[in-house]
Order: sequence, then C-alpha cells, then structure tokens
Amino acid sequence: MLEPLTRAKFEQLISPIATGAQYAYYWGKWQDLLNRLLISVVAVIGVLILGLALGESARGLVLLIAVIAGLYWLWGPVYWASVRNRQARRFKYSGFWRGRILDIFVTEELIGEEEKVNQRGELVVVENRERRINLTLGDKTGFEVTIQAPLQQIHKSLRVGQTAELLVLSNRFDLATIDKVTDAYIPSQNLWIGSYPWLQRDVFIEVSRELRNY
Repeated sequence: MLEPLTRAKFEQLISPIATGAQYAYYWGKWQDLLNRLLISVVAVIGVLILGLALGESARGLVLLIAVIAGLYWLWGPVYWASVRNRQARRFKYSGFWRGRILDIFVTEELIGEEEKVNQRGELVVVENRERRINLTLGDKTGFEVTIQAPLQQIHKSLRVGQTAELLVLSNRFDLATIDKVTDAYIPSQNLWIGSYPWLQRDVFIEVSRELRNY
C-alpha cells in the first residue's frame, strides 16, 4: 500500500527542528559530549583572542559570540539534527507506505576507527564495529527496501510477516521513483526500526490509524 500525502502533512511528519528523539540521537555517548565540550572550549578561547585584537569597541559582540560558542555542547545536537531534517524536507513529495517484513538478519558494521598505542608502543588502528539488525520490507507490487538499526534485545519480538510502515520520499509527483525512506514502524510491537529517528512519531501513528480505518 502506498498513499500519497499532502505537503502540509509531510512537513508535520519531518520537523524543521530537532525532535526529542533526534536530540537524543545527536547527544550521543559520553565521548560525543566530551568532543563537543572540547570544541566549545577551543571556540571560546578563539573568540576571546579575536576580541583582544578588535578592542573595546567589539566587547559586547565578542561576549555574545563567546557565550554562544561556549554552549555548543548543548545546542550542537539541535543544529545537526535540524540540518539533517532539512535535507529530507527538500524532497517535493511523500507517501505513507505499508508492507510486511520479508526477512530479518544481523550484520556487523564498521562504525569508526581509532588510533591507539599497543603494549609495544606501536600506533595501531582499532576498528569499532557494531551488530545491527536488518529488516527487508516489501509489498505486493515488488517494492523492497532494507532498514537497519543497532541490535537491541527488544528486536527479538520481530517476525517475518509482521506489518511495517514508513514514509517514502520522492521528487516525482506520482512516487514512481523512491529516493529515500525513513525509519520504519512495526504497529503490532509498537516498535521503531531505523538508523535515525526521522519522523514525528505521534503524528505518524495518527496517520497510520486514520489510513487503517479508511
């Protein structure tokens, strides 16, 4: 099932600014927070040095910029989520898609690399890998897409054949070509699967219920 949505509904589903789930996604782990704190400190020092060069006339502006830079650790996740959302909102058309889970499998993905010194004092590259669940979704038209997410205990409840719903994005008014899909919702488990929480989830569930009863 593929149901075209109005532009107004699409803009409700993908917010121009960060949602709570998106903020949490970009907040990340302790290492991510420490990285943002380091950027904040360096930025403040840079702004203060610039302020010394500009003199007293720019003191108020320099102080304002220093405060903003110093709080990067706090507002950074909002900024990066909003940038990502705007990339999706550039697509002209969208549709509500409903299909089923065709396959479930687990992979191990490379998510980053770190340089560390081993016991012999040698610099080595350590790969950071993460186990991820993959869902192949499809419908009667032959359309198929694979959704991926970090593997969690709650994924044990997923089964082949369960209904899956998501938002498809396209630059063609008839949605004949799908350029992007969002995270998927599994209604029977009230479970979301995806690498990034694109959707305003309460709005999407409301659309799902409306179309199910239509």
